[in-house]
Amino acid sequence: MRWGLLRAPLRASLFCYNFCRFIHSVPLSFSSHGGFIMKKITIACVVVAFCATNILGCANMNETERSVGTGAAIGAAAGGAVGLATAGGKKGKRTATGAAVGAALGAGGGYLWSKHMQKQKEEMEQATRGTGVSVTQTADNQLKLAIPTDISFDTGRHDIKPAMRPILNRFAVTLKENPVTYVTIIGHTDSTGTDAINNPLSVNRAAATRDYLGGRGVAMRRIAIDGRGSYEPIASNNTAGGRAMNRRVEIYVAEAAY
Repeated sequence: MRWGLLRAPLRASLFCYNFCRFIHSVPLSFSSHGGFIMKKITIACVVVAFCATNILGCANMNETERSVGTGAAIGAAAGGAVGLATAGGKKGKRTATGAAVGAALGAGGGYLWSKHMQKQKEEMEQATRGTGVSVTQTADNQLKLAIPTDISFDTGRHDIKPAMRPILNRFAVTLKENPVTYVTIIGHTDSTGTDAINNPLSVNRAAATRDYLGGRGVAMRRIAIDGRGSYEPIASNNTAGGRAMNRRVEIYVAEAAY
């Protein structure tokens, strides 16, 4: 992971830890322990909002770093505040632990970008070079393949075109090499036709991709599918080129951070 992405959760964790320590220093006078805890939890909500705003306001962070940092801030604030509220006589230690764990989970979104994920990304970049398929790492550490319509599906159909098969063949091999990952396939359509046509068509495209991978030895239990119809366009539906871009399949690969 680049230092910029690592810097964000570290900054968030340190900032929120110090803020939580400040909250701990505020004198609270309640007649019952339950009231004390509720007061701490209320203040924790303020911590979460303040930390997220602080990270979003950093002008020297790019969009990915800001996204990771915001997640880290919220995770660190929530983890640190809960640790503080329930720590008993070990407030400092539990606040630090809660902030660190919360920042890590918030920054990574629960996903791990391992050397296997990096290897799979590089192999798929090589396998799809010149095809128009986009291979990227998302902000929450998933591998994303965006497969355009000119090599995936004809208009109004969900049977896989021959040009897509070599890509899915190689993709299936990489999935079998890293069996701890799981896959989400999402089908999309353009705005031509009604929802009654487009919604099941998008699901059928995702299902056809899943079935193809299953036929190449990928365990079906690892694959989830969804269809979004025409509701998530990435280009204008007013032109033929835009509609072609919107008819697509997106594949996400994730490795859980245990």
